[in-house]
Amino acid sequence: MSERTSTSDRSSTVRALQDVRVLDMTHVQSGPSATQLLAWLGADVVKLEAPAGDITRRQLRDLPDVDSLYFTMLNCNKRSITLNTKTERGKELLTELIRRSDVLVENFGPGAVDRMGFTWERIREINPRLVYASIKGFGEGPYTRFKAYEVVAQAMGGSMSTTGFEDGPPLATGAQIGDSGTGVHTVAGILAALYQRERTGRGQRVNVAMQHAVLNLCRVKLRDQQRLAHGALAEYPNGADTAFANEVPRSGNASGGGQPGWAVKCAPGGPNDYVYVIVQPVGWAPLTRLIGRPELADDPDWNTPEARLPKLGKMFQLIEEWSATLPKWEVLEALNAHDIPCGPILSTREIIEDASLAANGMVVEVDHPERGSFTTVGSPMKLSDSPVDVTASPLLGEHNEEVYVGELGLGDEEVRLLKTDGVI
Repeated sequence: MSERTSTSDRSSTVRALQDVRVLDMTHVQSGPSATQLLAWLGADVVKLEAPAGDITRRQLRDLPDVDSLYFTMLNCNKRSITLNTKTERGKELLTELIRRSDVLVENFGPGAVDRMGFTWERIREINPRLVYASIKGFGEGPYTRFKAYEVVAQAMGGSMSTTGFEDGPPLATGAQIGDSGTGVHTVAGILAALYQRERTGRGQRVNVAMQHAVLNLCRVKLRDQQRLAHGALAEYPNGADTAFANEVPRSGNASGGGQPGWAVKCAPGGPNDYVYVIVQPVGWAPLTRLIGRPELADDPDWNTPEARLPKLGKMFQLIEEWSATLPKWEVLEALNAHDIPCGPILSTREIIEDASLAANGMVVEVDHPERGSFTTVGSPMKLSDSPVDVTASPLLGEHNEEVYVGELGLGDEEVRLLKTDGVI
């Protein structure tokens, strides 16, 4: 294995969380997405894995015997150590790691850490300043023991019932709002707890449930559920005569907000040849000229939002009759020339090849010692005094000696025996 610069080696630039040590006991996506954000903010994130490693190292592999993109894209900027926490020596080492950490993050099943012998009461005894963050599928109640996955959280958090078209089944969104969305909420809770610790000197529990995070992201749908008590939702294309009379409908691509929007087809008619268009009051007149129907600008049946609301389907059909004759980038240029809110539907290929996203550090190339260069998503958080340099995910146990010998003070011989005995 080639030598690599440790993620603990810091440049002269001070990062926002530079002095924060995070013990990362997470796996798969919801937890690793949270701890990667913390690492990008400058925290020293030590990923503790069982000797077999995070299961996603082997899931969805594109190259044999190399950590998968699933793992590498969720674990950049971290260090990796291995530890069998079921052994007595493993529990002793975990105790010392907890003692030296500021934050512990885990997303095991309910009660798993307690069964290791590390209840919240025990953890507070070890380190009263520790912020202990747990990600679970659900809160306390009838769902507590349900197994949680991304789309299960979407199903139970209000997303799927409101996604799709009225005459079709509920649909999952491609955005990982259940896993990575929960990770973002967890980071917010951890940062708040660290800030409070500055005043109190005490750590605390941070609990985030995937169902709750999805629900928070679906709050406008609960807004509309309550509005239904006063009649049908005119902003939705479904109208009053719908199977969803008593609950928020699946409304296709309707914005459901104060400014109606829809995805209109463009030439040549490929699966992502669409532009999403928002029709604001100020944009109606220039839009009518673009689509070749200038008479509608002053027509009382069309010239106010209230007049257009009952016939949104017809309005977007007229726009699409124009847009379908042009490539989406020409449609985009024409609409933007008149300050009409719009955006092209970008495919994953277009996104990964987008020069502006690369220039903004959102699509980045990272060198990995085994797979070579790969593309990943950069940090969406841009702090002027805490820049992010995305580095490769760690190899399994890559930092065992660095942590166990260099930081915990174990001898080389003991580390060798720990490996032989399957403790690390």
